[in-house]
Amino acid sequence: MSPARRGPERAGAYHRIVASILRKSPAGTAVTVVLLLAGLAGLVLLSAAGDNSGDSNATAGSAAVGPFVKSETASSPFPPLTRNLSAGLGINQLAGQRIVAGFEGKSVPPVIRRRIRAGLIGGVILFADNLGSRSQIQRLTRSLQRIGRPAGLRRYPLMIMVDQEGGLVKRLSGAPNASAEQMGARGAAYSRRQGLLTGRNLKNAGFNIDLAPVLDVARPGGVIADTDRGFGSTVKKVNATAIPFAQALQRTGVAATAKHFPGLGAARENTDFAVQRIRLSKAALRKLDMAPYKPYIASRGKLVMVGTAIYPALGPKPAAFEPKVVRGELRLRLGFKGVTITDAMGTVAVSNFGGTKQSAIAAAHAGMDILLYSDWRSAGQGQQAIASRLRTGKLPRAQFIRAVNRTLQLRASLRR
Repeated sequence: MSPARRGPERAGAYHRIVASILRKSPAGTAVTVVLLLAGLAGLVLLSAAGDNSGDSNATAGSAAVGPFVKSETASSPFPPLTRNLSAGLGINQLAGQRIVAGFEGKSVPPVIRRRIRAGLIGGVILFADNLGSRSQIQRLTRSLQRIGRPAGLRRYPLMIMVDQEGGLVKRLSGAPNASAEQMGARGAAYSRRQGLLTGRNLKNAGFNIDLAPVLDVARPGGVIADTDRGFGSTVKKVNATAIPFAQALQRTGVAATAKHFPGLGAARENTDFAVQRIRLSKAALRKLDMAPYKPYIASRGKLVMVGTAIYPALGPKPAAFEPKVVRGELRLRLGFKGVTITDAMGTVAVSNFGGTKQSAIAAAHAGMDILLYSDWRSAGQGQQAIASRLRTGKLPRAQFIRAVNRTLQLRASLRR
């Protein structure tokens, strides 16, 4: 029986019972009328609940879109989702849309072409070794976008991302023309201008996602401060300068990525090279390190990169593998509705946690939407691992579909 029909049948039964009572005991009419009104009100609520049991975002043709938790149907950097964007994709392709991979060389390797054509990769990351002259970069990015994709994915641009923070972390020439520390020192107007110039620079080169800005509050003595990667040592300074950079960047059509949630400002070493345990209290992390994410989210920032340091106050695992960080702090407490992406999955911090397959499964289980790999071999292992878990039901399908749909919403927003 469909949920929509249960209300009327319950109402009919209730009317018959009340009629019987009235015939047997006329003196109880007043009491019975009150009971009737209360019962009818309850039936209306039950009927409404039945009509909505499938979630307003999950129609008969797109049941796999939901069910959504309340926080995931609120405000978003993307338009409301009215259908399952991933309908028709096979399990391997669903897993592939959550994978971003790097590769060697200044042209597209055959293996990358094959995987994009098969829907086994949703995007690529390019490093300095991939990039030469401006014309070479443009040929490379155009070649990537022209690779044929499965029918259900053709309308979505390939994600082509790069680390273009400024200062020491800058993969191609041009803007930004200053480090984050310098932008923070020069103020909001300068940072906003650099964000605009950076977006234009990247868009001209064929990139659609910048893995910047760094929102880490640069605590004195930390690696972020020592490498000039932070916009400031206070929440106020980071909010006043990093957020304008991100806003201006996104106005050019290039998506911003705030990093490294929940904050690396207190880390003494880079997690690429060492395991970091940040032993701050939950209250301290929320008050300082996570604070810049509130205005970033409010400004409709599209991506957040979750780091791989360990925060004992939040859980025993690296942040990107810890549901209490990804779902609890970022999604539920701060209300982020955009796309989550891991920090690099081939680092010392990750390998210390577990192997390639184990870490991929942990990231997907924690709620990470995109898994970022610097090499295609590890990316393939990660893709296979999460596809296998989806196939056996060990990764919940509804949760998996929501992650894929968010990545496709992101890619739709990158169309030119």
